[in-house]
Amino acid sequence: MTPQELFEDAARRPSEVAEHVLEGISAEVLHTMPGGTANSVAWLVWHASRQQDAQVAQLAGTEEVWTAEGWSGRFGLDVPDSSMGFGDRPEDVARIRVASPDLLRGYLDAVVERTVTYVHGLTEAQLDDVVDRSWTPPVTRGARLVSTVDDAAQHLGQAAYARGLLEDGWSGPY
Repeated sequence: MTPQELFEDAARRPSEVAEHVLEGISAEVLHTMPGGTANSVAWLVWHASRQQDAQVAQLAGTEEVWTAEGWSGRFGLDVPDSSMGFGDRPEDVARIRVASPDLLRGYLDAVVERTVTYVHGLTEAQLDDVVDRSWTPPVTRGARLVSTVDDAAQHLGQAAYARGLLEDGWSGPY
């Protein structure tokens, strides 16, 4: 298995969890913020997608899937196109309301496909390129890519937990 194939397997796992978390979810559960201030399922899936999209686009020197493929317009959110959820307050989280869970799933899948395509075009040496010297140790392209998948996986786990809190009888993906 090549590093790219290993990464692809990891990168696809948040989409698999999203499929289960979003299947049959009601609009009420999708947008409810547990405790009135915690992140909603909709925000968690949106943010998992946005952070990966923005970071991979920066690495690849391309436009984000969010704008390049028209997802921003399809979502029609009351947030700037550059918004990805970092530092959002509860009132910001509440503004992330989507027409359907399929929209969230479609965007996440599009981001994962772009990410996988990008990684398959990289050499092993390019994975070792330093892309951010503001950290100790400096961050390599490979480490940054892994962190985007890790972030997405954590947020999808939070989305599964939030749905379980909000919906009696719902069981998580595993």
